[in-house]
Amino acid sequence: MSTVKEAVDVDVDVRTAYNQWTRFEDFPSFMEGVEEVRQLDDRHNHWTTKIGGVQREFDTEIVDQMPDDRITWRSVGGDTRQRGSVRFERLDGSHTRVELTMDVEPTGVAEKGADMLGVIDRRVKGDLRRFKDYIEQHGDTSDGWRGRIRPENPGAPA
Repeated sequence: MSTVKEAVDVDVDVRTAYNQWTRFEDFPSFMEGVEEVRQLDDRHNHWTTKIGGVQREFDTEIVDQMPDDRITWRSVGGDTRQRGSVRFERLDGSHTRVELTMDVEPTGVAEKGADMLGVIDRRVKGDLRRFKDYIEQHGDTSDGWRGRIRPENPGAPA
C-alpha cells in the first residue's frame, strides 16, 4: 500500500473549508479523474473514477467525522482498496491548513506502474491545489454536513 500525505493552506476559515469538503458531490470540480460521487447516506458514498482510461466504481464508508476537525474513510467492497483522512487546522480566523493522508493499494499492472512513477502522489497534490483554488473562488459554503460520526469500534484499526 502506498501512502500519500500532502497539506495546503487555504484562505478561508476552518468552517468554510470543512463544509466544502463535506460536499462530496462537488469533488469532480477539483479532483482529477473523479467523474461522479453520489452520497448514499451520512456514512457512504459511491464513486466513479476514470484514471488512465480505466473506469472504476467503488464505495467508501466514513468511519470518523468531527466537524471542523477531521474526516476519516475507507473503501468497502469491490477491488479498490484505500483509506484516508483529511484534517482541518485553524491557522487564524481566515486561514486553514487542510492535510490529506491516503493509503492506496494499486490494482492491475497499469496502476502499479503509475504508482511506481509517482502518479498517485502528484494527483493528490494537484487535487489539493485545485481544492484551494476552488474554495477560495467559491467563498462561503454554509450548507456542509455538520454531523458527528464516531468509529463503530474505537479500538479497531480503520
